[in-house]
Amino acid sequence: MNFVKATKHQSKLRLAIIGPAGSGKTYSALGIAVALAGKGGKVAVIDTERGSASLYADMFAFDVLTLDSFSPLAYVEAIAEAEKGGYAVIVIDSLSHAWASKDGALEMVDREASRSNSKNSYTAWRNVTPVQNKMVDAIIGSKAHIICTMRSKMEYVMDKDEKGKTTIRKIGLQPIQREGLDYEFTICGDMDQEHKYIISKSRCPAFADAVIEKPGKQFADKLLAWLDEGAKESKKTQILPLTVVEPVADKKMAELSASAKLLSDFQALIKEMEPAAIEWLVKHEWIKAGEGVPAVTDENLKKAMERPAAFKTAVKTLQLVKQQEKNGSKVK
Repeated sequence: MNFVKATKHQSKLRLAIIGPAGSGKTYSALGIAVALAGKGGKVAVIDTERGSASLYADMFAFDVLTLDSFSPLAYVEAIAEAEKGGYAVIVIDSLSHAWASKDGALEMVDREASRSNSKNSYTAWRNVTPVQNKMVDAIIGSKAHIICTMRSKMEYVMDKDEKGKTTIRKIGLQPIQREGLDYEFTICGDMDQEHKYIISKSRCPAFADAVIEKPGKQFADKLLAWLDEGAKESKKTQILPLTVVEPVADKKMAELSASAKLLSDFQALIKEMEPAAIEWLVKHEWIKAGEGVPAVTDENLKKAMERPAAFKTAVKTLQLVKQQEKNGSKVK
């Protein structure tokens, strides 16, 4: 164990763009990404925003992978696929879904808590946090530049102009992701409704506390020049993931991901008949009264998904019986 003289090495960008809807997060991310990739470099977009990035396909060249499950492990797999494909830049649009959307970390915690005897979310986080950390490690350790967009919680404020006229303005607050995630990025900032990128954290001195209007190629070129300064990254000095995941933890994460997918598929199955389905689940003691669908065990979810048509028929039959009983008739 010896101290050595610190040396700046070439590095890959980790950029976070946070903002409310309509602030220009996706457009800015694509403009920066294409400039970073340069001639011959490829850009991959991991899309969770229902094709919003593809609206700019006539302006920027990129390939897209659309996620239908937002488990943090789905992001890990998508990043790995982009690296296999030799993409120079990966745009994740957006990272917020991995936290607060279908199969995201918060839903995984709710599901774990519903199934535990204690119903304690703090205990559930012990299983979900390693999954979240693995996603963060995949971002940090990637061989490509990575740009992440994140939605922010919104608030409306009233301003008065020089003539005293009142205008309503939308502003972004905290990003929708786990608190403290911004520390993992090279540069992190907020986009406002005027498409200004207000940098709140920067490891690049030139952009400390800077405000960049409509960030794009010029911003990317300056960043790239700074990133390429210094010695080439060697295997000995490569940044390693912060979290060491043991095989047992990997197995648990795979189980959580499979469980989340099973629940998602079941929820899609009963989407048009959820109140009736929940009534059926309670009647057959798959869940207790007052509990939601996440409380259904994986074993019972598998039973339902093995014969989805039969399950839907059983739910409809229960409703028919109830209706006939209500009308004073009997099922023959």
